[in-house]
Amino acid sequence: MNAATGQTAYQAIYDEISSGKLIPGDRLRETELASRIGLSRTPIREAIKRLETEGVVTHKPQVGAVIKTLSQQEIVELYEMRIMLETSASSMAAKHASEAETRTLMTLNTKMLEARLDSYKVAELNRQFHICIVNAARNRYLANSYKNLSTILVILGHTTLTTPERVKSVFIQHQAIIDALSKGDDQEASGAMTIHMETSLDYRLLGLN
Repeated sequence: MNAATGQTAYQAIYDEISSGKLIPGDRLRETELASRIGLSRTPIREAIKRLETEGVVTHKPQVGAVIKTLSQQEIVELYEMRIMLETSASSMAAKHASEAETRTLMTLNTKMLEARLDSYKVAELNRQFHICIVNAARNRYLANSYKNLSTILVILGHTTLTTPERVKSVFIQHQAIIDALSKGDDQEASGAMTIHMETSLDYRLLGLN
């Protein structure tokens, strides 16, 4: 098996989890995935092992590989880490973000509002928005930690940005972050991001009830 084939299998399964086609608790059957993705079972098996190593997949006796289901406490703990990383990133980005990056954030935020009826497109634009801030922080170690955390966050399932009202609220919170970055105010930027992330956690937990 070459590396390209293995990465193709991994990305295909990851994308199905990210899009909600595969959800927490679903069993990953090698034969079924191989047929659907169009690859042999070997790269599928290796991809599943990689996802297990990353904490996305777990192995259950007499069942096999399944997508991990997070408890409420685990979700809170993940968000606590995300809040820590993203508030730090916002603070650093206030010192390092270029005008081009600030304009990119404004463009992504505007596009997100315009796409408010398409939750999948909104989710992707929102993901790009947060990655842009992490990149603007100019800290490779923070960026690597965020990438690792994002891999696990995929098992949270579909986005909470499912209504136009929710998207409008996020648009306003994003704008507050952008304004702080534009002024180079690191404390205001981290504060605005904290509010944004804590609100996101509230909506995520609300969806469990």
